[in-house]
Amino acid sequence: MNQKQPATVVITGASSGVGLYAAKALAQRGDWHVIMACRDIVKGERAARAVGMTRGTYTVMHLDLASLANVRHFVQDVRASGRSLDALVCNAAIYMPLIKEPLYSVDGYELTVATNHLGHFLLCNLMLEDLQRSTSGDPRLVILGTVTHNPSEIGGKIPPRPDLGNLDGFAAGFTGAHVMIDGKKFEPVKAYKDSKVCNVLTMRELHRRFHTSTGITFSSLYPGCVADTPLFRNHYPLFQKLFPIFQRRITGGYVSQDLAGERVAAVVADPDYRESGVYWSWGNRQRKGREAFHQKVSPQARDEARATRMWDLSARLVGMG
Repeated sequence: MNQKQPATVVITGASSGVGLYAAKALAQRGDWHVIMACRDIVKGERAARAVGMTRGTYTVMHLDLASLANVRHFVQDVRASGRSLDALVCNAAIYMPLIKEPLYSVDGYELTVATNHLGHFLLCNLMLEDLQRSTSGDPRLVILGTVTHNPSEIGGKIPPRPDLGNLDGFAAGFTGAHVMIDGKKFEPVKAYKDSKVCNVLTMRELHRRFHTSTGITFSSLYPGCVADTPLFRNHYPLFQKLFPIFQRRITGGYVSQDLAGERVAAVVADPDYRESGVYWSWGNRQRKGREAFHQKVSPQARDEARATRMWDLSARLVGMG
């Protein structure tokens, strides 16, 4: 009798933080093989060993989301592996709150939106056909969210607040003065928040366009405040030291990387999360045994007209149309 092959999941940004611990959690289940999509293959291998992942349960592959050509090359590498793709987790993100001037991708786009949104947007679209060929009967595409995308939530009220405006930056191809999505002056923290709004818009538009015809489950989640994630490695050292203490002792919102990874793994694999178009959350304040619930996304992230325009402009920028 042939032994059943494990399901395969691609996780972007899996060399550290939530992505790494999601990879660990899924690999430990025994019925998943994790493709760890990382900019630095050596770092990815080292990280997998550091958290105790067993050889054979994972493969590290090179992916630089800031290069559209590299995204396309990565998709070909996954297909060449011969594995059936059953889940895709778009987790990778960069956050550079202290830079004064914008950085740019090799394609000429502001680096935050290029990495966090455009690279993932292309990856999702290219891998839809792979997910449709999944043999699991339950293919899923999960995009990580953040409470900071939503000014209606406590954690999203800290300025600067996200604002996509009329998507003038997209329309101008992020050229000249139109470096931000709203076409206004560069602000690195807002650039991150804006990109995360685009992530949620992408998930909801994927659901609207493709769920019924493909059967793929599209969802997002906010696993809680992972205050000591390497996402903050480019922040002030004092912030990196005090923020986890603040979240543990004052807000009660702190979540460990291990727990956040387990929550991502659950949304990828557990039957309870087989609902498409949903943004899962465990709330701003953490309690033992807390159950996930459907979180209402921000007004901008549920704006269908904006979602359609964002989709069309993104598709043009990544060379899809």
